[in-house]
Amino acid sequence: MSIQKWFQDLITQLDPQNVKIDEALHLHTMTRMGGIADLFVTPETEEQVAFVVQYAYENKIPLLLLGNGSNMVVRDGGVRGIVLCLEKLNKIKIVGNRVIAESGSDIIDVSRAVAKETLSGLEFACGIPGSVGGAMAMNAGAYGGEVQDVILQCTVLTQSGEKLILSKEELELGYRKSIITKKGYYVLSAEFELQKGKQEEIDAKVADLTFQRESKQPLEYPSAGSVFKRPPGYFAGKLIQDSGLQGKGFGGAEVSTKHAGFIINKNNATATDYISTIEMVKKTVKENFDIDLELEVKIVGENKE
Repeated sequence: MSIQKWFQDLITQLDPQNVKIDEALHLHTMTRMGGIADLFVTPETEEQVAFVVQYAYENKIPLLLLGNGSNMVVRDGGVRGIVLCLEKLNKIKIVGNRVIAESGSDIIDVSRAVAKETLSGLEFACGIPGSVGGAMAMNAGAYGGEVQDVILQCTVLTQSGEKLILSKEELELGYRKSIITKKGYYVLSAEFELQKGKQEEIDAKVADLTFQRESKQPLEYPSAGSVFKRPPGYFAGKLIQDSGLQGKGFGGAEVSTKHAGFIINKNNATATDYISTIEMVKKTVKENFDIDLELEVKIVGENKE
């Protein structure tokens, strides 16, 4: 089957404007890097998502889920098959002390929306640069809070397109992992249960966490966020800093001088520059401390020929 055939089949259910051939992925990643996607699809409804997932499964077409591109490095050769972007599934609905958020909504936006309704529990997410789907898959956390503290249930599609509603226990949430990543599920929406709080306390906490993030993280440059998971008993950023790697890198990529846990796209870096810098960091920390840093970011796609 040709890419043109995929396109024709998909636009039977999706608006043609939401199915793009040869889309540049650097336009959709927070690193501002990445090659071309054969087909880039942005469904507007859960039914359309299910159609795309089932179509790819039945026709054995590779399918890559791209959230808001915050935790991903796309290689310079791009991605073959279909890239599924859920940014148009971004509705947020608050009922009582619960919030239902579609997978493409930014977790920051959900955090802000519930804070305005005097609901407490998602303040920790006010600075996490990811989508709800990504936050669910990774059990995202910051400043002492994690998704697993507030999640009630999550609606997903299996790789064959079957819809499942998973309880907190069924999600098997752990440190930066879940059944979602283990099984390759596609998140449609998540329901969180929060507590009524005091507006001034919620606002103060959000303001404090926002200040901490903005003062300590290199938000002025494109990046994939925190690159490495926290090794047991250590902090990745401290190990990298103590290795003297800040300011070092390849091409336009550099270990941030503001926060060593971040690798920034300082000057038109390629994905090859970025990945080479990641490997240099891993190798140096291993040599200095005998600790294997594990990636928190996902590296996808093909190398450029």
